[in-house]
Amino acid sequence: MHLNLNTKLAEEYNSASQKIRILTENWVNDEVFCPNCGSGINHYENNRPVADFFCSDCKEDYELKSKRDQIGNKIVDGAYRTMIGRLQSDNNPNLFLLNYGLKSLEVLNFLVIPKHFFVPEIIERRKPLSNKARRAGWVGCNIALQGIPQSGKIFYIKNGQIETKQKILKGWAKTLFLRDEKTTLNKGWILDVMNCIDRLGKKEFNLDEVYSFKGFLQEKHPQNKHIHDKIRQQLQLLRDKGYLCFVSRGKYRLV
Repeated sequence: MHLNLNTKLAEEYNSASQKIRILTENWVNDEVFCPNCGSGINHYENNRPVADFFCSDCKEDYELKSKRDQIGNKIVDGAYRTMIGRLQSDNNPNLFLLNYGLKSLEVLNFLVIPKHFFVPEIIERRKPLSNKARRAGWVGCNIALQGIPQSGKIFYIKNGQIETKQKILKGWAKTLFLRDEKTTLNKGWILDVMNCIDRLGKKEFNLDEVYSFKGFLQEKHPQNKHIHDKIRQQLQLLRDKGYLCFVSRGKYRLV
């Protein structure tokens, strides 16, 4: 996998944003494989409203977002209402996120966020554009990356280091069970508990440590009066799906 963007492809363009779009889309088309099945991916025709790339073998769709210098905690996206509507649709694409160096024009980080990690809670509503703007009143959105568990950020390249294809495919397969969760509430609970486990910062943990997030979970789910029971339920589900393994009474390990 080459990390350099092919600058020759954009020599005829004057706009900096056009140049970067051409360079990053070409790099993804040439270097990236589908994380679901391992096959090569293809670029859609320009101006497709939803996705940028697709896998002709397994039919997964991918949207590409690029950021320079650092990834940060937020990704600017399109219209808020459109994004919220997409979350419940069958054609909501997975997200490729490419981070490049402005001076070096090298890919620094590249990751995929599977579409089953997108829930309304991570979509931030931006302020409407002012009355003086060309699109007065238009409301955009941000994707809050900090709301996505670490298992939902599958790196091909991390800080300039290339991950193995086997690790990428394994990381993708690990959370596919989330696609079976049809309701936003159920999926939200699972993702919240995943985030709590991430915040512990260790591979092996016990039940009481997850209970310590009761206040956080109660604030996110004020209608639920049985937080400890719900935590145990989610841990059991994650164990049954192979995301966790049971070590001993009240103890778990990330797989």
